[in-house]
Amino acid sequence: MGYDNEFDNKINKLTDFINECNSIVFFGGAGVSTESGIPDFRSKDGLYNQHDIEFDMYEPEYLLSEECLHHKPKVFFEFYRQKMDARNVKPNITHYMLARLEKLGKLDKIITQNIDGLHQMAGSKNVFELHGSIHRNYCLKCGKKYGLDKIIGTEGIPTCDLCGGIVRPDVVLYEEGLDPEILNGSIKNLRKADVLIIGGTSLGVYPAAGLIHEFTGDKIVLINKSVTPADKTADLVIREPIAQVLKEAVLM
Repeated sequence: MGYDNEFDNKINKLTDFINECNSIVFFGGAGVSTESGIPDFRSKDGLYNQHDIEFDMYEPEYLLSEECLHHKPKVFFEFYRQKMDARNVKPNITHYMLARLEKLGKLDKIITQNIDGLHQMAGSKNVFELHGSIHRNYCLKCGKKYGLDKIIGTEGIPTCDLCGGIVRPDVVLYEEGLDPEILNGSIKNLRKADVLIIGGTSLGVYPAAGLIHEFTGDKIVLINKSVTPADKTADLVIREPIAQVLKEAVLM
């Protein structure tokens, strides 16, 4: 495999967990999509550490907040277009390996904090998007639905073709709550799974990160390059790129 014995042993252990279980839930974050070219938020090269003169006067959280959308919509949409344009982004090996596990009947549900839609693009059918999707947009006034290009492919404040209302992305902004239906569905699936694989997330975004405490199954696997609050409770911790880990484990 080209890695040391400790890594090989962990891969073998993960493979055993996968083979022996009946139901896996995968809980993922920004690290799942970084190999597709989408930056995460809080690493040294992440979105919040990218300095743009036109936005330096604002906190990153403010620029993706409900307050900014309503009080400074021009600023909100300009920042959103610059940072959330994923039209040319493709799934990476992590997305494809998770889709493969689903097809094999091992993976029941993906619970993702990402809004890029790459899991579905890779073929996964059972995905809970905790924070929504950039591919869905809607009018605040009449509710008409629009695709990604309605916002990303335009300039200024996007408005509805029917009523002239502002069209906003169907994503959970700062200061907004999670969708109750998606939240409850995530909890239900976590409670009935045998194995929970947590990957590509520092578990620092709440309330999403708190969902892992709903898991009552047998094994917790944590795949992340940095330390997380769940390391001490995990049955297996692998600090390697998640794409390489899943490629080794799923294709064995």
